[in-house]
Amino acid sequence: MTRTLVLGGARSGKSAHAERIAAQSGKEVVYVATAGAGDAEMARRIALHRSSRPGHWTTVEEPLALADTLARWRAPHRVVLVDCLTLWLSNLLFANGTDYPEVGEIALPARLHAERAALLGQLEEDDGDVVFVSNEVGMGIVPFGAVTRAYTDEAGRLNQAVAARCDNVVFVAAGLPLVLKGGPC
Repeated sequence: MTRTLVLGGARSGKSAHAERIAAQSGKEVVYVATAGAGDAEMARRIALHRSSRPGHWTTVEEPLALADTLARWRAPHRVVLVDCLTLWLSNLLFANGTDYPEVGEIALPARLHAERAALLGQLEEDDGDVVFVSNEVGMGIVPFGAVTRAYTDEAGRLNQAVAARCDNVVFVAAGLPLVLKGGPC
């Protein structure tokens, strides 16, 4: 079973590339959406993503319990496409409604640590193919606020941990894939 991570910046083409990988597998596709429509702009983004996917793909919306969702849906005859890890991380960071300080140390929620560990453990299983999409958010300037810095740090750590467990890692920029690990994707 193959595990693939597709990284890129905003509007880099990473989701489209991940969708091509899933479609070309010839297997049943389960699309796990981690985003929630918190406002009108995000609702438009979600609608755009939905319209680009084939209608016969199964869509599962799961903002928090990603490892449980993978355990439920992974199978040898299907590909599970998760879009995206950084939104999932953000969901976990703010799930408790915590009002983080602008400066100082940020204590990450216990659930974030537990869900991250469960996800990484799920990647050790060989139950079926999985393709992850994640933003590369650490290539710019260091963010100003404490919570944004904590998020950027955690996203980088998560991407590294997932990449270490994946067979293939692809970075997408301007719609062009660059294979970082494994074979052509």
